Amino acid sequence: VNASVPKTLIRYIVKYYLETTENNNLSNVLQDILDTPVSPELLPPDEQGKIAQITEDVVGPYILHDFFLYHFIKNRFSVSKIYNIALKTFNNDFDDETIKKWLKFFFKRFFSQQFKRSCMPDGAKISEIALSPRGDLRMPSDASNEIFIDELE
Repeated sequence: VNASVPKTLIRYIVKYYLETTENNNLSNVLQDILDTPVSPELLPPDEQGKIAQITEDVVGPYILHDFFLYHFIKNRFSVSKIYNIALKTFNNDFDDETIKKWLKFFFKRFFSQQFKRSCMPDGAKISEIALSPRGDLRMPSDASNEIFIDELE
């Protein structure tokens, strides 16, 4: 359903409808969605019924990953350019080392997870960028992240 729609954009869309709806039932549901951390929820809830797997704790802030992805795929920016504009964009939210840490993690994960995109089912292209190998992204499953990590170092 959300093929090619970044997690942060989905949250902005939900927030927009929350702020513009006059339907109280819908408003409550949308608020509940926004109050729930974005997660694939692959692990069962804990004893208190809370989500046991908070994905952002493992992979980093989605707002950074979506930013990196957009500028890498759509704008084809270099690693150093992405890093420098991220420093300016998120200077009030994240320090330099945090941005560098998650940018490095992004590139490692982006390349190591290509095999998943190679076998993903077809999906509609909703936004400007898509990672489908049958559409916008032509990348071999064994592509290396080394030159990107080296540039960041």
